Amino acid sequence: MSTRQLSDMAGTCLAEGEYSAMVTMKLRGRRRASDFRHAGFLIGTILVVTGVLLHLPDYISSRSMHFVMAGMAMGGPMAIGMTLIVIGLAIAIWGLLPDRATRRRVVAVTGGNAAAIAALDDLKMSPAHWKLIAALSIGLVVDTMKPATLGFVVPAMATEYHIGLKTAALLPFVAITGTVIGSLVWGRLADVYGRRATILISGLMYVATCICGFMPTFDWNLVMCFLMGAAAGGMLPTVYSLASESIPARHRGWVLVAMSGIGAMGGYLVASGAATVIEPVLTWRALWVLNAPTGLLLLAFSWYIPESPRFLLATGHREKAAEVMARFGMTYKHPTATEAVAPAKGHPRPLRGGLWILASAAYYRRSLVVVLYGLGWSIVNWGFITFLPAYMGRANMGTHANNLLFLASVLSLPAIGLASILYVRIGGKLAMIVYAIIVALVLAAFVVTNPARPGHTVMFVTLTALLLTSSNGMLAMLSPYATELYPTGLRASGSGLAAAATKVGGMSGLLLVSHAPGVSALALWAFFPMIIAVVTLWGLGPRVKGSTLTDTIIAAGKPEPETV
Repeated sequence: MSTRQLSDMAGTCLAEGEYSAMVTMKLRGRRRASDFRHAGFLIGTILVVTGVLLHLPDYISSRSMHFVMAGMAMGGPMAIGMTLIVIGLAIAIWGLLPDRATRRRVVAVTGGNAAAIAALDDLKMSPAHWKLIAALSIGLVVDTMKPATLGFVVPAMATEYHIGLKTAALLPFVAITGTVIGSLVWGRLADVYGRRATILISGLMYVATCICGFMPTFDWNLVMCFLMGAAAGGMLPTVYSLASESIPARHRGWVLVAMSGIGAMGGYLVASGAATVIEPVLTWRALWVLNAPTGLLLLAFSWYIPESPRFLLATGHREKAAEVMARFGMTYKHPTATEAVAPAKGHPRPLRGGLWILASAAYYRRSLVVVLYGLGWSIVNWGFITFLPAYMGRANMGTHANNLLFLASVLSLPAIGLASILYVRIGGKLAMIVYAIIVALVLAAFVVTNPARPGHTVMFVTLTALLLTSSNGMLAMLSPYATELYPTGLRASGSGLAAAATKVGGMSGLLLVSHAPGVSALALWAFFPMIIAVVTLWGLGPRVKGSTLTDTIIAAGKPEPETV
């Protein structure tokens, strides 16, 4: 070997050594920055919990007055606690969101990534998958419980604050407005910063907004419940996006529908059960205080919630994706230099514009379908089911309202599995149409029979159980359906659009509660949007495959492929 060759080899080895040292130093710097941000999240969480605990003295002192806090002056500890909560949330959110160096770079599937995603879809269910499903299901139960509590809180709150039912209806209006905004904002954040971070932000905000139960004035309740609604609305799109992108293809459909159904019914069961058991003893305020332990429970299970491997691959974070895949029992093979640079054939450059892409020519049909279907469900749920306790009270059934609704929820639980089976067997589109038609028929029965009257308890429980079963089946299928309509770079935003649509109907609660003369009028109001939802889904709804998720963003202005 010549002296020149030896010199070249030595130079090459030196260059490789310098490059290796540079990469090592860069990785160490990133780890230090990551550790610093993790510490920020921990510190922020401690400040939030401390701020919540500082509200307890005033709450406990009201025990002799049966926890009536209306009109009480806000003490020093409570003011300090609110300050700590604001500071803690700011620090924790800073700790969760990535810095500029690790933010989203591009959403495009390369040849190497496509192979890895195909391998992800072919995996068998591992213990890590089941732990993820359990943790996310807990999140859905906690999430659904928050807005479901509104119907049980409003009557007692109106009594304590000496306000009319019309004024008290501002609370669900403000809270549900928060869920609409939260669904859209959190969905977009999840597509930019990741699914896991936005889920943890919601969990921490649950803890912070438990102080709804300590507020001495109705105005402060409105502020806190708006924030609670934003956190609850933001949880749904991120949970379903993360779950759909992590679960193997052959199990994705039935698992997502089951998770959605269990989350919806479980949340309603917890809310109605707490109203039945806790509210008579500790008043309506305790129902909001439950936000703290349930939010902490979600944070405790966050270890079992890794980031979406699809999102990590789509944003170029292959090292992190490899770590997540290893948890699921898969070894990630790094793509070659050619695969890592050249996009796979047929995958166009991604578009920028966020939520506006959902209204483009490529996506407006599917967006219209999920919006109208979600809107029809939301009017039934928030404009009808949520206010049943209040209208039952007017019909002298108020003492039994919580018990009856709890019983109806229990009776509808066994039917959740049916929605999962139908979604897989006959397809999401057809199954969603069937459930929507059942809801419309039950609403028609409410209009004709008006069962919320003394002496019609059996009919009321039967119709309510059937309504809860079919309406929750609608919701259980809408979220998985929406995740299959949009690519990875828009999946959380599209899911957020669907989630926002499922809340918009609740914003009409103020009008309904003040003008609708009874249950029959409410049912009639909810009937027509349901018919519109059925017709729109039948005519425009794509038939999703139920096995593969797309990672390709369709170019703006390009005609939407015919999939109906």
